[in-house]
Amino acid sequence: MILRRSKKNKKDGKGSDEYSEEYSEENENSAAETPPPAAVREVPVPAARSPHGTPVSTDICGQVRLVLQQAAEVYADHAEAAERIEAHLDRLDSPVRIAIAGKVKAGKSTLLNALVGEVIAPTDAGECTRVVTWYRNAPAPRIVMRRRDGESNDLPIIRQNGRLELGLGGVAPEEVDRLTVDWPSGDLATMTLIDTPGIASASVEVSTRTEDFLTPDEEQGAADAIVYLMRHVHADDMGFLEAFHAHAAIGSSPVNTVAVLSRADEIGAGRVDALQSARAIASRLRADEKIRSLCQTVVPVAGLLAETGRTMRQAEFNALAAIAAADRDYVDAMLLSADRFGRELPEGAPELPSAAIRSALMTRFGLFGVRIALPLIRQGITDSTALAGELVRRSGLEELREALTALFTERGDLLKARSALMALDSILRSTPLAETDLLLAQVEKIFSGAHEFVELALLGSLRTGAVALPSEQRAEAERLLGGTGQAQFVRLGLAPTASLQEIREAATDAMSRWRRRAENPASARPVADAARVIVRTCEGILSSL
Repeated sequence: MILRRSKKNKKDGKGSDEYSEEYSEENENSAAETPPPAAVREVPVPAARSPHGTPVSTDICGQVRLVLQQAAEVYADHAEAAERIEAHLDRLDSPVRIAIAGKVKAGKSTLLNALVGEVIAPTDAGECTRVVTWYRNAPAPRIVMRRRDGESNDLPIIRQNGRLELGLGGVAPEEVDRLTVDWPSGDLATMTLIDTPGIASASVEVSTRTEDFLTPDEEQGAADAIVYLMRHVHADDMGFLEAFHAHAAIGSSPVNTVAVLSRADEIGAGRVDALQSARAIASRLRADEKIRSLCQTVVPVAGLLAETGRTMRQAEFNALAAIAAADRDYVDAMLLSADRFGRELPEGAPELPSAAIRSALMTRFGLFGVRIALPLIRQGITDSTALAGELVRRSGLEELREALTALFTERGDLLKARSALMALDSILRSTPLAETDLLLAQVEKIFSGAHEFVELALLGSLRTGAVALPSEQRAEAERLLGGTGQAQFVRLGLAPTASLQEIREAATDAMSRWRRRAENPASARPVADAARVIVRTCEGILSSL
């Protein structure tokens, strides 16, 4: 019979957070003692190391799907458990789910609009911002409201001035479980975005919605990963992230969290060099041990500039071009404040777009955006497409998109499988049956036997300090484990144009270095175990060439 880690071992943090070769060998030996009954077939998971030391390629979602299907058969007569298991089976075939969270006015909906490239999330303080809202890719637009009593109904699709207008049709927000917005979008094809109500809200009920959504009482949350927005690093932000990762049921770790300085232009008071200041602050935060233990990285983004750049209209460009063509000293004086820019002009002033148009530009671009756009037009940008692209580039959005791709969507199958296994573990423990122990053993075997999960666990241990390495070695270890991206050249620190020979030489060199650390008698046990994991990762790279 396959042995599981004890509950005590899980609580003290040694089980799922650290790699243990001895544990894997124990599983291999004990698996042969008593074959499981026909009702629960053993999931074929490769051991932590093959006889030749070469990792075997694994289909994580396939393994998890098989154990979920077996659980569905076992729990067929238990309607609630069966429904939850089927939901997690469906989840394996869906894009990775990324929740956007943060304090009130952190810019969550604005950033979501920027990521999607359309203004479909409400950014005002209306009733819909108090409800968890899912945004999914679909062939045709549709908005569905699901109430807490289980009933669902479609809502009308209304667009005004290029914005999608969301309303609850007279239903009180506290009666709504969630809204689901289906929208044709290539940006949503690889990830489902979930907009959550602001934490630390004046309304306790509103804050509780997000906390309950991300840290449910009994099983893995609905999101596979989280983007946490901060205007500044505040104690409330750190407290929420600590609670999020400390939640036993969700099994969270820094590897599924990215932090965003979401209103980065405000850090520099709207100056044209504000993003440079924000990047310097983000760099310091990334090096902070406390921040490292809570998230993978920190990315500065001027959310409003990003949203406007991705949704800019020709009429807005025309208005900006007219202002850029006017007397520069006069316009610069107008840009001392947002209020001054939107005022009615006195007699004798240059001919400029109306106060209403200028106020609308300030609403859409912000002071920072207007200050960036006007010089770009004066320097030779002559069309809205080129200006929009430049604004997006300067907003920091592309850096965030690259981070989400490298850390979440490229690792999507692994994150989804992890979410499903955490949820199944909770279901099995909360509703035990005769076959439960065998199913739990299967779950444990996948977690301990699949090298991708071992990598993920070690990556989390490195970031939280559970495995301590010198800073240079730790940076290399995190990179080799996929902490900055899954591609082989990224893991090895090579250029995208690296040849197969360069990849082979770099992987061989890294494998030799980490093998020496693993075999060094002076290496502490956690360091030696970590080094063996990294050696296996390098072997996997070499075997795939």
